[in-house]
Amino acid sequence: MHSRKFALVAVFLVQLLYGLNYTFAKIVINENYIKPSGFVLLRVIGATVLFWVFGLFLKSETIERKDLFKFFIAAVFGVATNMLLFFKGLELTSPIHASVIMITVPIIIMVFSSFFLKEKITWLKGLGVLLGFVGAVILTLYGKSNRVGDNVLLGNLFVFINAISYSIYIILIKKLTAKYHPFTFIKWLFLFGTFMVLPFGYNELREVDWQSFTPYITFSVVFVIIGATFATYILNPLALTKLKASTVGTFIYLQPVIAGLFAIVMGVDTVNVVKIIAMFLIFGGVYLVSFKPKIKST
Repeated sequence: MHSRKFALVAVFLVQLLYGLNYTFAKIVINENYIKPSGFVLLRVIGATVLFWVFGLFLKSETIERKDLFKFFIAAVFGVATNMLLFFKGLELTSPIHASVIMITVPIIIMVFSSFFLKEKITWLKGLGVLLGFVGAVILTLYGKSNRVGDNVLLGNLFVFINAISYSIYIILIKKLTAKYHPFTFIKWLFLFGTFMVLPFGYNELREVDWQSFTPYITFSVVFVIIGATFATYILNPLALTKLKASTVGTFIYLQPVIAGLFAIVMGVDTVNVVKIIAMFLIFGGVYLVSFKPKIKST
């Protein structure tokens, strides 16, 4: 069994890969090499093949029939809804916008936990939710993109709904990852997800002109499939076997830092006052939601 330290490294690598993914995926989509839903289908098919091939070298594990529906629901939120909305949103907004909105995930998880798990929301956490919400609204309503043709308002909305879907997924898989080996869980999750995404991306994938791909575009597509999908979906369940869902969610605040720096270096995005204000508000909100005061011993 791996240690807590390994789990922390794993969840950090997930955020690093996701942070780089914003720029690689946006370039492929916005340069019209692959349309969003077609790219999602390629991503899911590629990852599914990898998961099942690698699964051949591991001990086979039987899925209980009662858990099949749970896998189906997890695939709805963790693969289909999550990926389709994220790539469509990324097409319309900027990497920094998308990554900043995604760090609302710990706040969303906390709100859902209060409703479904009856966890108490303190005034400090309530303030954190308010700050995060205000930051997301400012970024959505007043944020701008340098790219002609972007629809920041709609793109940010898609990314925010994706963040909600991802939060539900994180909560749903906690018990499944405790019961099944990560490879068993993931390969079935993506198999379900492939059939869900197929109707949305089939026609767009058929339109792809593979001969037009440059070496950079080819690398970007491979990175999205292997790095930002295969690796991240293996590392997240591994991390969840040693860490709480809320802890894994909190690491997402690294994404805008990584995504922003890489996007700026690659010339895909820029920083302005609105983005900075929104980022600080959301960072502050995530901090208050995640903050645990020390209990003084008597």
